[in-house]
Amino acid sequence: MRRTNLPAELNIFVGRAAEQDRLTRLLGESRLVTVVGVGGVGKSRLALRAARTVEKRYADGVWLADLSVLPDPELVAFALAEALGLTDHTLRTPVETLTDHLAERRLLLVMDGFEHLVEECAPLVRQMLEHAPGLTVLAVGRRPLRVDGEAVFTLAPMDEHDAEALFLERAAASGGPTPAASARTAGRARTADYADGASADESAVRELCRRLDGIPLALELAAARMPLLTVEQMLRRLGDRFWLLTDGARGALPRHQTLRTAIGWSHELCTPEERLLWARLSVFAGPFDLEAVEYVCAGRELPPERVMDVLGGLLAQSLVVREDTAAGPRYRILDTVSDYGAEWLTALGDTERMRRRHRDWYMGLATWCELEWFSPRQAEVAACLNAALPNLRAALELSLEQPDEAHLAQHLAGTLWFAWVGCGRLAEGRHWLDRALALDSEHEDARLKALWVLGYVAILQGDATAAVAALHECGERARSVGNPLAEAYATHRMGCLALLSDDMPRAEELIGRALAAYRELGELNSNVLMGQVELALARVFQGDLEGAVALCVEVREVCEERGERWTRAYALYVLAYAAWTGGDHREARTLLTECVGINHMFHDLVGLVLAIELLALVTASEGDPTEAAVLQGAALPVWDSVGLQLFGSGHFNGARALCARQAGEVLGAERYGASVREGQGLSLDAAVDRALSVRRPATRGAGPRAPRPFRTAFPENAEARRLPHW
Repeated sequence: MRRTNLPAELNIFVGRAAEQDRLTRLLGESRLVTVVGVGGVGKSRLALRAARTVEKRYADGVWLADLSVLPDPELVAFALAEALGLTDHTLRTPVETLTDHLAERRLLLVMDGFEHLVEECAPLVRQMLEHAPGLTVLAVGRRPLRVDGEAVFTLAPMDEHDAEALFLERAAASGGPTPAASARTAGRARTADYADGASADESAVRELCRRLDGIPLALELAAARMPLLTVEQMLRRLGDRFWLLTDGARGALPRHQTLRTAIGWSHELCTPEERLLWARLSVFAGPFDLEAVEYVCAGRELPPERVMDVLGGLLAQSLVVREDTAAGPRYRILDTVSDYGAEWLTALGDTERMRRRHRDWYMGLATWCELEWFSPRQAEVAACLNAALPNLRAALELSLEQPDEAHLAQHLAGTLWFAWVGCGRLAEGRHWLDRALALDSEHEDARLKALWVLGYVAILQGDATAAVAALHECGERARSVGNPLAEAYATHRMGCLALLSDDMPRAEELIGRALAAYRELGELNSNVLMGQVELALARVFQGDLEGAVALCVEVREVCEERGERWTRAYALYVLAYAAWTGGDHREARTLLTECVGINHMFHDLVGLVLAIELLALVTASEGDPTEAAVLQGAALPVWDSVGLQLFGSGHFNGARALCARQAGEVLGAERYGASVREGQGLSLDAAVDRALSVRRPATRGAGPRAPRPFRTAFPENAEARRLPHW
């Protein structure tokens, strides 16, 4: 079971033993510890090392939230929830979601890079600590939060011994010649000859580390230059350019000057192409890939065919770092380095143009992702989305800053419907859609798309009022401007709202009308197939099991042909219910196992909780009421995120009610309650593992036969007639 999202260390952690001991001790004494210090002093690295050291203290794990790339203060709670793996489809605020989740848990939350968000973070941290007695927060930034009970740990630059050891370690790793140093300093002898025949001695290394004031970032940047320069050459350059590279900032703290000197000196040693790329990379927020760099940063002064080599040069100098993600290799420019590059980009007068190029690339990426969502690359799209999310947020923010570009924000927020709905980000989607639609736009198509997507999101949040308003406006505008596709989407989602409101005849009529319009317009994608599944559900709930199965068999065939998996999971859910109804528990379990796996992969909690509850009912029917009760309990925390009120429908709650009655009658109230509580204590990952690991008898209809619920399809079943909805 995953208990942390801390990244693995990519190189050796050097020195800081005393500081690590002090920080570890503070974490045992205070529930809020804030590590502060100048940029580049190693705050994040030390905090993560300390967090790994104390991980065993926290039953619910250690979790990192990187706030440094967050552009919008309103997204702080979203970012913390995302770091904790939380998804909430209800109308609760993100803060309520966080406090409810943390209330009964014992965990360490590491908040890194919060300094530009202090006004938002401080009250949020206070509220979380007040409502969650088992929570400890380790904050990392350049200034304290000023919250009651905060223990401030000021991290100073490295002492002489540690600074020399770090420089020598990183110099050796750089692949260049290594200066001689004593075993006392480096832990082992390091001797090498330089290209010019000279040999650097300990005094030169010590002087360089002193001139860089023991700031780890400065030391690492200097070490990265060892393949090019001797220590003596670095000392001469550092001395000659000290004032120039601080921009003559009189009154600045020496440590600030020193860090700026180190970065500026590294900048001076870059080629003109590397300096230009460095400046342009500052428009990225979070990880980016090579293709994005080639589009955004290339131009007359930096041809596309040169970008890869120039990026490699920055990578070799530790100015850019590589990360391996589920979406493939990504790159990130260090925050302090990015800030320096942004100043140069401003001096070049090119900031706005580059931000627009950045926005255009991510608009294109979102469009590609939407198209490829209906393809065998669906999982790849989800991984790509996760990696690109900080940059997509930056693109949305830029479009919202300019009133005359509101249509771009509306188009982008609407295009990302699959991110909000399919990948479990309803609350964030609602945030961007509401903001985009609050602006006027003369581009009707963009507004119409944002409206029906907002309606879809609001339905799944249980906000029927907002859903009806958005979908009604979408339908009226679509008819007035002659956009039949947008009208079909509005009709479809009104049918979805009827489905979740238990109005099955209206749901069948509206969804059927939308599907007919899609066919006429030649529209085929995941939304259209989902409409077919929703129509199947409307028919199931009216007793037409055969018609529902026929629809979902067709959906499954199209999904297999196109490689679509997200909608396939919902079709499997309906087919599994049909198999259970017919007493074929093995087939029902097989279908639901695949369904649970797909929904968990995409983090689609709506589909996941429905599948787990139906799997619990199958398990009870197979003769294992204890395990069925555990699975029912495991579904309860998921329902807290999805929203019980959303699925207050008797139809959607039928599996839960029937399973509770079956298992409760066999186990008795006390044993049933204990099993439910056991499941309730499982994490989401553990609950999914539990659901997928259960293996039942392979014979058809093993265990007590399931009552058949549809009075029209199975009128002979007296048991079913006593069930009001399911």
